[in-house]
Amino acid sequence: MIMPSEFWLHHAVLYSLLFLIHYMNGLWVIHHNVKVNYTRKINHFAFFFLPTVLQTVIDYPLNAATFLGDIVCALLFLTCFIAPLRQRSTVLAIMFRSLDRPEDRPMTLIWLYTQFIASYIVLIPLLYYFESHDMLPLAMIIIIANGVGDGLAEPVGIRFGTKKYATYALFTRQKYVRSYVGSACVFVTTCIAILAFQHYFTITQLVVALLIVPALITLAEAFSPHTWDSPLIYATGGGALIMTFSLF
Repeated sequence: MIMPSEFWLHHAVLYSLLFLIHYMNGLWVIHHNVKVNYTRKINHFAFFFLPTVLQTVIDYPLNAATFLGDIVCALLFLTCFIAPLRQRSTVLAIMFRSLDRPEDRPMTLIWLYTQFIASYIVLIPLLYYFESHDMLPLAMIIIIANGVGDGLAEPVGIRFGTKKYATYALFTRQKYVRSYVGSACVFVTTCIAILAFQHYFTITQLVVALLIVPALITLAEAFSPHTWDSPLIYATGGGALIMTFSLF
């Protein structure tokens, strides 16, 4: 299928803005000692909100082809930061500084790549199931829990989290920390997301969803490997929603 011209225009604008945001954030890290924990989440929210905002201005049809195109474009964007490219480009090196947490080195890109791929391995069958059972809008609950809740967890935890707990990471024995107040962001955001879509639930389903989905998603975020929250949040939240609608 030929991609519509609106798709290419949308993505040209989107990735131009993302390149600019990453570059400005990289400069803040280098010249103003801004924590990468903050700039990384600015990047995260840009990835989450900009496509939706741009879709209101440059609309393109959402189908299997454009969905696959979105995935390929995101992978190509990540590929810009591999060592052979950023070592030859000052601009790319500066952009990479905005997402390269010192404690993640030298695994930064490996964790980003593997989390991205694992997230879509989980998300694609969930979206198919939700669509085939007339539940597709409810997928936004787990997307918001991940995009907003988990997005807020780290900067809020860095700023206000005094009580921490340890977590592990893939391919290393090093331990990392998360905060209880950061995990609370995931819980509260998930509750708000469920309430925002409450008209899709019966009263019983809504009560059950509020009792189990935020708690399970929060536990998934808490116990997931460092930087690998997304696939666990999607799998746990999606499974909990499916169970709620299947049993109640």
